[in-house]
Amino acid sequence: MSPSKPLIIVANAFERERKLECQAPARIMWTRAELTDLLGCYGRHVAAGIWRDYAIDDGTEHASFSVFRHSSEVPLYIIEKIPALRRKQGEYCVRGIDRRVLRRGHTLDALLRFFDRKSLRVLS
Repeated sequence: MSPSKPLIIVANAFERERKLECQAPARIMWTRAELTDLLGCYGRHVAAGIWRDYAIDDGTEHASFSVFRHSSEVPLYIIEKIPALRRKQGEYCVRGIDRRVLRRGHTLDALLRFFDRKSLRVLS
């Protein structure tokens, strides 16, 4: 056996692993920690009587968490996770009813503070 054959096999395996790392994952999903933060924020707004329903969606380019005032309406807000924008504008964004981007962020915690400031008010 010549010494070059194992090098070719190792090089091919290394190249295959490098290509797999560069490929995007098949589905973009929320992690357990992200879901904990999202559902915590959702629970506070449900307790305040602002939100009533939610939907979770996964895809090849982004994952989304939509919140509804009523389940038969369009979502009030859509929180999206887009890993392709991680180094540019931020991985997370909040969209409004009209799908306009309201806020972008690199961390989910900073993005969820948008809801705490905006909608939780004491009403007499």
